[in-house]
Amino acid sequence: MIVDRMLTNDLDGLSLVVSLRESGLKTPVLILSALASLDERVRGLRKGGDDYLTKPFAFPELLARVDALMRRAVLSDDAGELCIADLTLNLRTRRAERNGHFILLQPREFSLLEYLVRHRDQVVTRTMLLGDVWGFHFDPQTNVIDVQISRLRHKIDKDFSPHLLHTVRGIGYRLGVLGD
Repeated sequence: MIVDRMLTNDLDGLSLVVSLRESGLKTPVLILSALASLDERVRGLRKGGDDYLTKPFAFPELLARVDALMRRAVLSDDAGELCIADLTLNLRTRRAERNGHFILLQPREFSLLEYLVRHRDQVVTRTMLLGDVWGFHFDPQTNVIDVQISRLRHKIDKDFSPHLLHTVRGIGYRLGVLGD
């Protein structure tokens, strides 16, 4: 989340961040502000900001800070489990269960499913999957994504309801319960 310190006359960014933190929100927050003094930066971080960027800023720096916040958010999964509907992934044992039934996954299938669960309810493209799961930063002109998605869908959806893995035609895939 990127929050400007000066939102409106009625609400400032720090009050919003404090309110969100008090409600239990753990989403990473980057505070963006023209208030650049050391005291203001420290105040912003102490009120719940995870990072603080002063104006004017370079757009590549903003993107790099957002990427860093997202990496830290992913790495700081305290529970060791990811869940969506009745599907649970144990990150420590690398086991998957759906409705209490163990699902045998190959290492790449587990990595693919973990990525999809971490990006639940978002459309992920083949390019994102190739880069983030396979480590390819080019299109190898292969159907490896389609094959792996098909295998994964068979394992996590065939005998269960509701189906969780959906194709978004012409774009990619979405893991989630339709209607949410």
